[in-house]
Parts: sequence; structure tokens; C-alpha cells
Amino acid sequence: MNKSVNNSEFVYTTYIKTTPEKLWATFTSPELTRRYWFGVAHETDWKVGSPWRMVYPDGRLIDTGEVLEADPPRRLVLKWRNEMNPEWKAEGYSRFAMDIEAMGNAVKLTVTHSMERAESKLIAGVSGFWPLILSNLKSLLETGQVVVESL
Repeated sequence: MNKSVNNSEFVYTTYIKTTPEKLWATFTSPELTRRYWFGVAHETDWKVGSPWRMVYPDGRLIDTGEVLEADPPRRLVLKWRNEMNPEWKAEGYSRFAMDIEAMGNAVKLTVTHSMERAESKLIAGVSGFWPLILSNLKSLLETGQVVVESL
């Protein structure tokens, strides 16, 4: 795994023994997302221009945005705003990109979460959370189990 973070961009690359299609399906499936994202659901149809929301099991809204790009199973880009932390919400929208590249019997997954500003408290915050989510995703695809089941 490779991780890079500065004050306005977080980049994380990992390699997963799966296919691009399975990775895409796992990332976009509401049932599977709940397994590796601590019960959180992504609500969208994954089509360009569609609204996107992340919601806790009790209905609390976490994040909102819009699907900017969707090229299954290669690339997904979201416009992303945190709705729970007032400081993060005040920073406005960030950009999340997921790039999937086939590599033999595995895939290279690169996640980039960025803001168009010199410094971002949101990026500092998500830089600690993305490795956990992506480790759970990798483990679920490779073993059928997540690394951490709850926070």
C-alpha cells in the first residue's frame, strides 16, 4: 500500500486480488458497502449527474454530493461534501476519485480525495479514515471478512 497526503490532497494506492468488475460491484453495492463501511449506505444509482448520499443505519446524513464520472469498472468520480462536521462542511465540496486498473489476477486501486484549497481540515480528517475503509474493502474481497467490524 502507498499513501500520500498533503494539506489539500490524499492519495492511497493498494493492490487487491480480485477483478475490476468485482471491485466495482463491491464498492457500489448497498449491501456490500454496509459490510466494509460500518453499516453506512451509499444512496445513488451511480449514473453521471445523479445525487449521492452516505447515510448511517439510523438515517443520519453523513455526506452528500453528485456522481461526476462513472466508467465501470475503471473510474468513479464524486463531488463530495461532509454534512456532519460544521468545519468540514464550511470548506465546501471536495473531489473523490477511484481508479481501478487490472494487473493480471489483481487490481491496482488508487483513491484520490482532494480539495481546491491550500489547506483542508476535511482532507486531514479523511486521511485517517480512508486506509481503514480500503483495508476492509480489500479484506472483504480477498477473504470474505472485514478487518474491523465496528468503530
